[in-house]
Amino acid sequence: MTRTRARALLTALLLIGIQVTWIAVPAYACGCGAMIPRTGHQVTVTAETSAIAWDGRTEQIVMRLSLTGDSKDAAWIMPVPHRATAELGDPALFSALTEETAPAHRTRHHFWPRGDDWPFGGDTDTSGDAALPGATADPGVHVVGRQRLGPFDVARLTATDPTALADWLKDNGFKLPARLENALRPYVDQGWEYVAIRLAPADDAKPLAGQLDPLHLTFASDRLVYPMRLSQLAASAQHLNLYVLAAHRMEPRSAIGGSTPKVTFAGDLGTLPPGPLAELAGDTRYLTAIDQDFWRPQEIGGDHELRRAAHDTPYREVVYKDELLTVGPDLPVWLLTVLGALTAGVSAALLRARAHRRRPIVPPPPVTVPPPLGRP
Repeated sequence: MTRTRARALLTALLLIGIQVTWIAVPAYACGCGAMIPRTGHQVTVTAETSAIAWDGRTEQIVMRLSLTGDSKDAAWIMPVPHRATAELGDPALFSALTEETAPAHRTRHHFWPRGDDWPFGGDTDTSGDAALPGATADPGVHVVGRQRLGPFDVARLTATDPTALADWLKDNGFKLPARLENALRPYVDQGWEYVAIRLAPADDAKPLAGQLDPLHLTFASDRLVYPMRLSQLAASAQHLNLYVLAAHRMEPRSAIGGSTPKVTFAGDLGTLPPGPLAELAGDTRYLTAIDQDFWRPQEIGGDHELRRAAHDTPYREVVYKDELLTVGPDLPVWLLTVLGALTAGVSAALLRARAHRRRPIVPPPPVTVPPPLGRP
């Protein structure tokens, strides 16, 4: 009994330790950029979906975030290779993308009954969705633009030193973690800029929660890049759900430390009806949908660079519904086959028995008795 109680106590302590550790670690990183809550508060990105459109000269990124936490506002830092413009995106864009990339549903039949078929069971569907102020006295940061977009206060800025960016954020009520400061250094070395965004709900009394309006960034770029480096600071596994609109099918140059990227859709969209998807796509009508998991975010080694795939091979996922092969709505073909085989067997046996009864009886040959020995 003592050993059992000790084991239960140890398990409880471990669970409490895991919960305390999870609560104490803020979610600084999401798939694209870094989220910074107020000191002493928490904010977590629970879902993130991004769409990219690239025509060889200009890149557009539309991001939709869902948040949870106890912070009433948060700062979000997004590194970009060139000066960016920002506007609100249309939420209907992602509904259109989901519809375009939806799996094809097909039915396939099996002959013999399985576990969910009669006589073993019933039918089952086995189908396999306060604003940031302007420039400060810090010479390392230069604010190049500021605007209010719905729930976002957006400041576009350059930074020659990650420390300067940290000081600028601090002046505006946010603390940049040391790990994030170091992670930003490669972007500074490459001369990138930042889009700093203050996320705040319409009701200042409520914490950040739920799905935010999409944010649409546009910047010049001669290569298709999706910033992922900051995700190496994430405290938990990350999932990338990325839609890429370009002239051809696109693919990541490498896995950058995650699982092998999985293409869930690839195809030419052709003529699109008027709407947010057509507006974003423009003349770039080839859509590639990519999913990827990062089970160990600390192994992320850089940003996703995407290149043209070797072939524009279309692809769509197929979800199969397995059904028992039947005649009409209810009669299994296997049962007909078995009954037919039994009927044929019984009929053959009866015919053989009937033929046997009708066959004439041949009398035995006469028996010849040999003469006694010694007689002529």
